[in-house]
Formats: sequence, structure tokens, C-alpha cells
Amino acid sequence: MKKKFVALAVFAGLGVSACSHNPQTHTTADNLSKLEQVKDTPRPNKQSIAQNQPQTPAIPQALPLTQQRVVPAHQRPQKVAVNRPQQAYHHRRPTRAQSNIHRPARPQQALHIPVINHHYQPPQNQYTMTRSLHTQNVMPRLSRAELQAIGDQIFNNEGGGNIYNLAHWNAGEDFASMGIGHFTWYPAGRRQTYGNTFPGLLDYMQQNGVRLPAWLQQARRRGAPWRTRQEFFRAKNTPQMQALQQLLYATRDLQAQYIVDRTRRAMPKLVKASNSHMQGHVARNLNAVANTPGGWYALIDYVNFKGEGLGGGGYKGHSWGLRQVLEEMRPTQPGQRALNEFADAAMRVLYRRVRNSDPARNEKKWLPGWQNRVNTYRTPIA
Repeated sequence: MKKKFVALAVFAGLGVSACSHNPQTHTTADNLSKLEQVKDTPRPNKQSIAQNQPQTPAIPQALPLTQQRVVPAHQRPQKVAVNRPQQAYHHRRPTRAQSNIHRPARPQQALHIPVINHHYQPPQNQYTMTRSLHTQNVMPRLSRAELQAIGDQIFNNEGGGNIYNLAHWNAGEDFASMGIGHFTWYPAGRRQTYGNTFPGLLDYMQQNGVRLPAWLQQARRRGAPWRTRQEFFRAKNTPQMQALQQLLYATRDLQAQYIVDRTRRAMPKLVKASNSHMQGHVARNLNAVANTPGGWYALIDYVNFKGEGLGGGGYKGHSWGLRQVLEEMRPTQPGQRALNEFADAAMRVLYRRVRNSDPARNEKKWLPGWQNRVNTYRTPIA
């Protein structure tokens, strides 16, 4: 068997040399000796072969290819440019690639969020003063709701909203007080220190179709039928007085319109009645209050409260009407500050009245009530 293996090896060596491109120079004996050495050499195992071979880097496997259809350029969707506000990108989170990049901080721009006041309604018209300070009768026409709100507030200021107080006579006064505005009504022959305003209201009622009782028409010309406060309260529960209270209660809106019209007529006179060096000051303060929401209520109520202040009189040469309040005000601009300044000036004027009054009248007892009324000017009601 051994001899056969050797013979096959010799034959293989001859075949290889015949097929080689390089000529063989070794003899057959040499080949046999080499074969014997190969046969006696131990064969290495697979593990040792793997250890002796150099390590080759792993070749990454390619992802499977997917066949994609090529879309012509004219059929591809076109990109649309969208204009977005800069604030839309203000708080975008950076991508992973951008997170490690140091960027300077962008200054944050505060967004302007308008504060909406749902209760504010700008006036339809504004009272405008010309450079020559000649005022015009341009007071805005109030809506029915605004007129009712002003009338109700005046009624509450004067009579507490009580129908019983629509015909009243205050202690320490020498005249009766009528209606929602407590219009003054002097008895016949009495000196009219504060003006006689109730007869003017009765005329206004008749002009607007209100039928007055016969006794009231006669008293309108002659004066109040009660000479004193005691006589007035003795007649308080008579049918005549109760009918008068019912009439005044049924015409509350008309009385409010009368007060508004009275204020409208006074507007052009307020500046002209002031001294020349004060006219510009009065005009600017009047504009500031009139052009503030709720300012017309303050002007209207104070005219009804203490008058226009157009004439002379008063205590020690100082009156306390609307003109005096506008003169007393510090310069201001339209807005809440104008309402506060108007109320503060009104109280200074009223305190001055009390200081100048006769101590026997004890007018300081009215200051708390006056303060409560003036404070209503600080908050718009209509």
C-alpha cells in the first residue's frame, strides 16, 4: 500500500512539471524526499490556522436596494414659501446636530399684548376746544341707557333713590327740594340765595307734553305753597303731596334730560366767564374731563349739585360752582387722572365754602355727604 502511494506521488509530480510554465530543475529523488517530509509533518488544526492568519476588517453589508421610480421634474410637487412671523421660531428646540453648537443668545422681544377693557366704550363725539377758546355746543347726545344711568345716580345722590324724598325740605335750608336733582323751590317773596331751579323744570315738562295739576301751575308762578319746613312736613302725607311725588317719579328720565340740557347750555359760558389769564386753563381742564369716559356724568351731576358758578355771589367773594372747580384743578390730561383731579378740586372748593360760611350755619355737617357724592365722580358709571 505504501509503495502504491509513492508511485502516485511521483506521477503527480511529473504531471505538474509538465503543465507548468516554468521548467522543472529538481530530480525525482528530490521530490520523493520532500514527499516523505510532508507525510511525517503533523497537520495543523483549524484553530491554529485561524490564529496565525492576519485579521481582516469586517466588510459592512450593503442595505438591500429598493427600486424607485424616477419622477420627471415637471411632475414633482413645487415648494411653497410660507411667511411665518419671527415669533414662530423663537422657542423652537434645536436639532441634535445643532445642540452642541454654541450660539449667542438672541435678545427676546416682548410681544405687545393689548389690554382690552370690556367695559369701556369711547364717546361718539368729543368736546373740542378751538385755539380761540370759543366753545361750541358739541356735547355728545347720550343714549337712553346712558341717560337713565346718569338719572338714577343723581336720584341716588340726592334722595337715596326713595320716592318719598322726591319732595323734600332739608334741615337748615329755607327752600324745598324737588325731583331727582332736588331742584330748589323758594316760597313767594323769599330771597333766592341759590337760584330757583324747580320752576324751570316745570316749564320744561310742559314743553315736552306733561300735564301739570292746576295747583302746581299756579304755584309755578307764585312760588312754593309752604312757608316753612314745618309747614311742608305737615302736608307731606296729603293727597296733593303724594300726587306730586308720583308725578316726579314718573318723569325721572325727562328730569335727567333737563339736567343734561342745562349742562350743555353752560359749556360755552364756562370759559368766557373766567378771567382772561384763566381761560386757557379752564378750557384744557374742561376738555380733559369731557373727553374721559364717565366725565360727562361728573360735569352734569356737579352742575346740578352746586350750579355752573357763572355769576358772582358766594361767601366772601368765592363761589363753588363748576367753573370754580375747573379753575381749581391742576393741569391734567384725559383719563382716570382727570376724574381724580376733578373730584379732588371739587372737595377743595367745598371745603373753602365751609371755611367762608357763617359758623352759625354749621355747614361742616354736610361735608361727609358731599364727600360721598364727589367720590362717585372717580368711577365711570355710563
